[in-house]
Amino acid sequence: MIQLYRPGSSPVHRMGAGCKLLALALTALGISLAPHDAVSIALVLLGVCGLFVVAQMPWRVLGAEIRRLRWLVLVMGGALWIFVSPLAAWISTLKVAALVLLATLLTLTTPMGQLLAVLQRLLSPARRRGADTDAIAMTISLTLTLVPVVSGFAAEIGEAQRARGVRPGPRAIVPLLVRTLRHADDVGDALAARGLV
Repeated sequence: MIQLYRPGSSPVHRMGAGCKLLALALTALGISLAPHDAVSIALVLLGVCGLFVVAQMPWRVLGAEIRRLRWLVLVMGGALWIFVSPLAAWISTLKVAALVLLATLLTLTTPMGQLLAVLQRLLSPARRRGADTDAIAMTISLTLTLVPVVSGFAAEIGEAQRARGVRPGPRAIVPLLVRTLRHADDVGDALAARGLV
């Protein structure tokens, strides 16, 4: 199973999983829907990085997460720069980077069990209508956890391509998809072995 949680006693660690999920949802909505200019979105990203400091994460953790985002920034930002505008590339890329870092911080500061418990409580009304809330909660929590995992895959693929003298580009999507699908199979096998699927 995926386990990215890093134990700690920071204010972010002590915050309830429900509060963190709500804060993530509201912040994601705010970042996505609010109009931004070049300066405001940069300040948003700095604020998100500041949350890693509040969570008492080592600088190397934040640095590693930012390095993992570089391929997303290059591919997405490059495409938007060419086909839309430099300003759109800057704003949209920083929005996505901020959201990915927020999801990563949630998984770093919240045990998977707490996330599942909160999601199951939130979905309890759907249980009365026959929905499999355990499966839905597991799917949502795995999705949140998968964000930093796929970012890590992208970083590793980029480094492997550079080591072979291959210029990173859109072709990197194919090995990324292969690794992601293989990882999904491994997670499915782990869940099946525990009788969860």
